[in-house]
Amino acid sequence: MRQITSGVTTKNAREMKKKSWSDRSHLKSVRNPSSQAYEIKIKNPEITFEGVNGQPDFACAYITVYPNEKVIELKSLKMYFFQFRDKVLSYERMINVIYDDLLEIYKPHRLRLVMLFNARGGISSKLCIDSDWKSRGGSEDFKDWLGQEDTW
Repeated sequence: MRQITSGVTTKNAREMKKKSWSDRSHLKSVRNPSSQAYEIKIKNPEITFEGVNGQPDFACAYITVYPNEKVIELKSLKMYFFQFRDKVLSYERMINVIYDDLLEIYKPHRLRLVMLFNARGGISSKLCIDSDWKSRGGSEDFKDWLGQEDTW
C-alpha cells in the first residue's frame, strides 16, 4: 500500500474518511423569526475532548452565523459539544467536523468558526474557517477578516 503520511496508508485514510466523527442529530434548530439580515455570535469557552495522544484537551469556540431559515438552538449545541469528551481528535479534524456539521444542519448565509486550543507543551493554536472564503466555496462578499488585528 502507498504511504500518504507517516504511518497512514491509503486504505487507512479511506477508513478514516468513512468514520463518523460526530453525531449531528444532537443539533436542533429554531425557525428564524426574521427575514432581515442579522448576525449571531456564540461563544463556548469550555469544549473538552481527547487529544491525539489520549490526553484531555480543551478548546474555546467562537461561532459567527448569518442565519438563513434556521437558528441554532443553544441547548442542543451544548449537547453536541459534550459528545466530544470521549473522542480522540486532532485540532484540525475537530474544527472541520464542527464546521461541516453546522453548515449542513443550519445552512446559514455565512458561518465563521474560530477555535482556540489550550497550550500543550507551551504552544497554543488558533484555527479558523469561514464560509465566505473562496477556498470554502464562498464568494468573498464580506472580506471583513482583511485588515483586522489578529488578537487572541
